[in-house]
Amino acid sequence: MSTPVNSPHLRHSSSRTAVSELGSTEPVILDESFRAVPEADLMKAGSSPKQALSAVASPDPLWRIKGPLFLLWGFICLKIGMDSVVRIDAKLRYEFLHEAFLYYNPLFLMAMMIWLWGVNIWVFSQSSVNYSKIFDLDHNHLTQREIWKCATWMMITVPTSMTAFLYFYSHGESDLAKCQPVILYSVLALILVFPYDVFYVSSRYFFIRTLWRLTFPLQPITFADFFLADVLTSMSKVLSDLERSVCRMVNGQVAIGALDLDGVCGSRSFVIPCVLAFPYVCRFFQCLRQYKDTGEKSCLLNALKYATSFPVIFLSALKYHVVPEMWTNVYRPLWLLSSVVNSCYSFYWDVTRDWDLSVFSRIFRSKNPHLRPNMLYGRRWVYYWAVGSNLVLRCSWTYKLSAHLRHNHLTVFTITSLEMMRRFQWIFFRVENEWNKMALKPNLQIPIKEIPYLENEKLLGSEQHNV
Repeated sequence: MSTPVNSPHLRHSSSRTAVSELGSTEPVILDESFRAVPEADLMKAGSSPKQALSAVASPDPLWRIKGPLFLLWGFICLKIGMDSVVRIDAKLRYEFLHEAFLYYNPLFLMAMMIWLWGVNIWVFSQSSVNYSKIFDLDHNHLTQREIWKCATWMMITVPTSMTAFLYFYSHGESDLAKCQPVILYSVLALILVFPYDVFYVSSRYFFIRTLWRLTFPLQPITFADFFLADVLTSMSKVLSDLERSVCRMVNGQVAIGALDLDGVCGSRSFVIPCVLAFPYVCRFFQCLRQYKDTGEKSCLLNALKYATSFPVIFLSALKYHVVPEMWTNVYRPLWLLSSVVNSCYSFYWDVTRDWDLSVFSRIFRSKNPHLRPNMLYGRRWVYYWAVGSNLVLRCSWTYKLSAHLRHNHLTVFTITSLEMMRRFQWIFFRVENEWNKMALKPNLQIPIKEIPYLENEKLLGSEQHNV
């Protein structure tokens, strides 16, 4: 009998037979000593029965139908949207497209981030990293297929609503056009808080509870708390556009073409820099709370990192409140300096603390990159790429923190997408590093094959929990 995996998702009070679920004619036992699938397959499945069943399940036989239907739907939306844009008066076309971009771009980027998170989960489920234990997830947590399903539905409904928005406006039905973003936002909000056991209620409420905890860090900080807050820092521009969209809906400014109404939802609104800074404020206070709980000075240094983003955000917002000469001669140089400081500090922290530079550097010094069997990636070029691309994208992220650089919506979309790709890449190494720390804890029972190869040298900060 092989060594059992000590996972909370495999513990049952009594044995039970699972035959039909696995499509097997032989009885399969699930309890603390037996598994429904071999250990290798189970580790690939994320160390939960639900993931295991997902891993061994047969592929969806309808994919040959769904793929062409999805492409046909995309072609129809593109055709109707382009015809509608051509019908709009040339003087109003750019302004109206900018407004449509404001409503639908943040939702599309949210769907993109959900899709990338599904890819993260899929990679973790194929490795020895037990992400469910790291995030303290129960056995009902979503598989990568379910996450991709949610992202796919968002990618279908958002362009459909945008196409209807363009169509109705171009045909003079402004009232129907106004309803499209309002209905979409309202439905998504209702689905998120819907109290009944549909649409993955346990996962939705886990997300809402985590949002509440990061907004008000009154309890000890968990890995999921600061992890979600870090992801939100990469989506600060998305949150800012969401705020502007909701503001325009509340004030009845949908489909009227006025994008810069001063003091309401326009560039001079003080709410915009506050929303941009919100995720960083959450992380700042999380670090202070963690310092209170642990007394580790590294928490204060981490808080300082997030504090360096505040000058970038608020100096940029000053452009709309000072004369042009004052901005060019005084505030713009200060904004550039604060941007450099924030980018360099954040890059340093990513590599040395979030990814643990000692683990990283030992791979470079090692003649055999496979000496650490628990590493996600055994090839050196992956880590070279991660560090180099992270440096470049950290610098470009300054663009997203700056409110006065948001008028070219194509550039904004590109930079925001690149930042999400940087965060997507960051997640792999951050979760991997957390699993290494958990493997070194003496009170955590982990299968022998998952315990990392330990050399005599000590990992940088391995005795600490730097978040």
